[in-house]
Amino acid sequence: MLMFATALSAVATASLSHAQEAPADGLSEIVVTAERRSENLQKVPVSVGVVQGDQLRAFQSGGGDILELAARVPGLYAETTTGRIFPRFYIRGLGNIDFYLGASQPVSIIQDDVVLEHVVLKSNPLFDVNQVEVLRGPQGSLFGRNTTAGIIKFDTNRPTMDWQGRASASYGSYNMVTFDGGVGGPIVADKLAVRVSALYQHRDDWIDNVYSGPSADGTVSPRKDAMGGFNEKDVRVQLLLTPNETLSMLTSVHARDYDGTSTIFHRAGLIKGSNSVAGEPRSQIALDEAQNNPQAYKTYGASEHITLDFGPVTLTSITAYETTKGFSRGDTDGGAGADYPVNGVANGFGQSQGNVRDLDQLTQEVRLASAGDNAFKWQVGGMYFDSRDTTDFYQRAFFLTGAANNPNNWVRLRNKNESWAFFGQASYELTPGFTLTAGGRYTKDSKETRLVKTTANAAGVAPYAGRRFVRLSDKEPSWDVSALYEVSPEVSLYARVARGFRGPTIQGRSAVFNSDFTTADSETILSWEAGMKTSLLDNRVRFNLSGFTYRVKDIQLNGNDVNGNGVLFNADKADAYGMEAELEARPFQNLTLSAGLSLLHSEIKDKNVYAQVCILNGVVVCTVEDPTIKVGANTFAQIDGNPLPNAPKYTANIAARYDMPLGNGGTLFAATDWNIQGYTNFVLYRTKEFYSKGDFEGGLKIGYTAPDGKYEIAAFARNITNEKNLKGVIENYMAAVFNEPRIIGLSLSGKL
Repeated sequence: MLMFATALSAVATASLSHAQEAPADGLSEIVVTAERRSENLQKVPVSVGVVQGDQLRAFQSGGGDILELAARVPGLYAETTTGRIFPRFYIRGLGNIDFYLGASQPVSIIQDDVVLEHVVLKSNPLFDVNQVEVLRGPQGSLFGRNTTAGIIKFDTNRPTMDWQGRASASYGSYNMVTFDGGVGGPIVADKLAVRVSALYQHRDDWIDNVYSGPSADGTVSPRKDAMGGFNEKDVRVQLLLTPNETLSMLTSVHARDYDGTSTIFHRAGLIKGSNSVAGEPRSQIALDEAQNNPQAYKTYGASEHITLDFGPVTLTSITAYETTKGFSRGDTDGGAGADYPVNGVANGFGQSQGNVRDLDQLTQEVRLASAGDNAFKWQVGGMYFDSRDTTDFYQRAFFLTGAANNPNNWVRLRNKNESWAFFGQASYELTPGFTLTAGGRYTKDSKETRLVKTTANAAGVAPYAGRRFVRLSDKEPSWDVSALYEVSPEVSLYARVARGFRGPTIQGRSAVFNSDFTTADSETILSWEAGMKTSLLDNRVRFNLSGFTYRVKDIQLNGNDVNGNGVLFNADKADAYGMEAELEARPFQNLTLSAGLSLLHSEIKDKNVYAQVCILNGVVVCTVEDPTIKVGANTFAQIDGNPLPNAPKYTANIAARYDMPLGNGGTLFAATDWNIQGYTNFVLYRTKEFYSKGDFEGGLKIGYTAPDGKYEIAAFARNITNEKNLKGVIENYMAAVFNEPRIIGLSLSGKL
């Protein structure tokens, strides 16, 4: 920390950051690596949304995490019902609502060219970030399986051969403290450089636990400010070695230490017949167990990025290793069963816990690519992926063991996911301004889950009789073909068709309820899109527009059984269509505007697929609007024709910043950003309760920027109107999950 404090105080003696500054009379160029090459955003035949590092840090100034990207990029949505260690992402409506620690997602996370597959690894915090790219639509050719929806690509600031640095800090409500910084430069001139980056985030507990009755585990009593806080501590060290003009070796190591609170489920926060949460306080809860919902994880990783320039071709090797372990505990019913009887019957305790005892991920990628800016460009490569973990699941529940609560309802699973692939891509500029690109990939993906410990059941309860080992494997091609036509230097048109696939998946957590594993076969997607990219009025306006349609065959879906446990299955298909529009403008020198809009229609198509509805003690506790059938004591809803879950019909965002120049060369500024989200169904079936519509949030920042942008001091507010938005549900408990409260604070940032 001393290094960063010293660097920040020395801004007067150093140069500006290497980050590209916007020209005084126009917009700066955005360079992306969506096709594994550095290219102008406007010349790439892919729909890409971009968030610059400074923009992301402004969103996160209130202590926010990776979920702050939700609704900032058209077509991207993100949420969690398991806390900061388990984000779930959706692009163009495709995602996975499963809260199982081993769940696969159709959105892949790529950080510094390393794929992060496990959900805990996907929660790795973002700090000292240079740029975020959201690639919409299947990206299977260059980025592999499990990218049927798209990818989110994070690039951090890397070492340079001149001294550079930046830092930002903030303090605000709930004793919130953040620090995000990086500094580095040459150790040996032109040969060896280093960059050290760090993140610190803290927020005090702010949610009261007001429960005062008998607890399930004897550990809970009324306590003010019992939960809701967190501590995030992260560091990354990078070394760049360039012994000669042809060889570059970038070594990166990082560590994370996190502890905080898992998601708070507000029992009966929803009242039957309405999705209003106006009557439920966000700052208090009555939990009778789970020790106030703690969670903690430690993560470590390292990578080696080697580039060898042979002149006409470049060879790249990326080797990476990630490991993590930790736990998350939650009172999943969101309250005391005796306080919420159904048909006069208390519904028991609902504590659950997931422990990743150890997780190890190893990846190796090798690419050979043409160099230079020739009319014909190509690249070929191979990828190997291996992920293994041992995970425990614990569930404490009356409904599992009957009359007596069983303290030994936990299972242990060993999971393995192995994959290899070969890929290639080529593009050719047929005539000046008209380029065709085609790529393909062949992948084998294998998964296996072994049950190594079953529950110790209470007397009179049948022992586990399901499978103890499941292995699934598949081989699939992925491909894409695109065309880009530059109508003029200011306007480009493109079209793209792509096929991708998500590998088979296994849900093993069900064994904690004495239920057999559930599985889903591979899903495939065929996507069509077309769009235009423009840079107008002497580069004062950048406007990009894309339209798309896709069909996912054998789509993997996740519902719940009567215990609230996730159940995997395949539906016949899902169709969707929509559009995204992005605008950035500088109408005059001191005003910058940006706006984004996404529209989406999605539809599940399978008349033979039904989903378990909101049942508790044999009673349907919500208002189901789909046709239903009874199977024994359970009720199922037909989901044919329903939208995909967590697929907003629209999102819109707008931001503005005005700078007022001062006589000393500095500026006073005011900036604001707002986003709104349309109808979003949280589950597979339609109800009057489990959706949101028209939710919005806004932010405000007012401050002073020193001459040459050397430092900035500001007051800010996130969720300035203190909106209480419904972000998720636990169906059988009518439990609500809320967004973060309003944060007001001060921020300071500077650059070397």
